[in-house]
Amino acid sequence: MRHADLLITDGWDDYRLLDTGEGRKLEKFGRIVMDRPEPQAIWAKGDPGLWAKADAVFDAAEEAEQGAWRFKGGRLGDWPVSVRDLSILCRATSFRHVGIFPEQIVHWDWMEERIKADPRPISVLNLFGYTGVASLVCARAGAKVTHVDASKKAIAWAKENQAASGLDDKGVRWILDDAVKFAQREIRRGNTYDAILLDPPRYGRGPNGEVWHLFEHLPMLMDLSRQLLSDTPSFVTLTAYAVRLSFMTLHELMRDAFGERGGAIASGELVTRDRANDRHLSTSLFARWTPEARG
Repeated sequence: MRHADLLITDGWDDYRLLDTGEGRKLEKFGRIVMDRPEPQAIWAKGDPGLWAKADAVFDAAEEAEQGAWRFKGGRLGDWPVSVRDLSILCRATSFRHVGIFPEQIVHWDWMEERIKADPRPISVLNLFGYTGVASLVCARAGAKVTHVDASKKAIAWAKENQAASGLDDKGVRWILDDAVKFAQREIRRGNTYDAILLDPPRYGRGPNGEVWHLFEHLPMLMDLSRQLLSDTPSFVTLTAYAVRLSFMTLHELMRDAFGERGGAIASGELVTRDRANDRHLSTSLFARWTPEARG
């Protein structure tokens, strides 16, 4: 029987999940404490007194992505957060995100170890690359990275993070494009990659109005990724923040796409532990494929 792997982080010096409950989460990003919606946190708050420390509170209608911030001391501007010695610029966006998905650090550490252990300068394709944290982790570890995102603002933000982290000498290839169209063109060109990172949103639009629906288009993207994987692969990662899915769904999608290559698939949930009540908050689902058989 298939069991879920729980990849758990307790945070790090510049990030802590302070408390959760009543549909909210309280987090510290560097010097800033933020109170954001979290539908998974249906329990009571562990330490209600902590929440008064929030510098910013995000308000949104139930299930709505967009909303508005309330700031205790005026608008925040950009502020730096250290992620494994990278300097990542955070900002309060109208979509409640701040530029870092902290639970992904378990993936970033794992990818960095694999890249450093490989004698080759492996090629990495990061689709839906957002603010570039994963791309910069891979580039610093020695990979040749192609970063694709459909948002001009996200690409600019990722380049700011590259400069702030002192990695301008790392030749990341920044591509403003629709992920599916880029993958299709790369296949026609005969290009392949040793590692592929997939972190698609539930819904999105490309730079030319292309529409992305996770539940409709993810199987097609997995097939394109299968065609893009080189003959000497290192890994494929898939992450999804859609509650209607399950880790088993991602596992089976990964098996359909890469099962014929052998190797191993791990799947489960990315989990952050809160400090107030030692609760485990599951924020996303994942599946990872590697060419080695699982021990």
